[in-house]
Amino acid sequence: MLVSEVMHLVHASRLALAETLLAAGPTAQTLCAGWQTRHLAAHLVLRENSLLAAGTIFKPLSKKLDEKLQHDADQAQSPESYAALVRRFRSGPGKYSPFAIEKVDQAANLSEYFIHTEDVRRARAQWAPRVLDPEYTEMLWQSLTRMSRLLFRKAPVGIILARPDGQRHVAKKAPNAVSISGPVTELMLYAFGRTEHCLVTFEGGDTALEIIRSYKPTL
Repeated sequence: MLVSEVMHLVHASRLALAETLLAAGPTAQTLCAGWQTRHLAAHLVLRENSLLAAGTIFKPLSKKLDEKLQHDADQAQSPESYAALVRRFRSGPGKYSPFAIEKVDQAANLSEYFIHTEDVRRARAQWAPRVLDPEYTEMLWQSLTRMSRLLFRKAPVGIILARPDGQRHVAKKAPNAVSISGPVTELMLYAFGRTEHCLVTFEGGDTALEIIRSYKPTL
């Protein structure tokens, strides 16, 4: 797939996330623990435009990052201020942001935007899976398989990801393994810890299945 085609998908997924946030309003619940939509919107803007975003991996900055995020979320409680925050996210990263580099944007944001769109959609009482373009689905699968070793590194059993079309990917090798089956989008959500809000099935030995029931993938 051409880089221009991939970037079109990333841009489209950004717009879809922005529209989902706007439709939900500032105080809707999300699947991100403790966050309403205004917190998620603040996170997305800070992630792309603030040096404090390094606090996600550099612990000395984590407190300041949390304080800034909470401040920005508090400032976005009205519909008008919230819409302005979402518009800032929709307009893209600043000129000097690493995310302004196409390859960084592609690698970091396609799955990020998909996951967070579903964090808003699936926090409601009623939801249904989206039907995505085949190209988008394939890009998500490539992203998932690239990250699978990291995502499942703490899994207590072996993990095999299985698509409905028969494609399979070994995410973690171990003698005692579980096959997790479902559409690519649902496998992606499971891998990113949304285990209670995705449509997947499991196959494996009784011991492995018992172990996997209490496991939740984490980065």
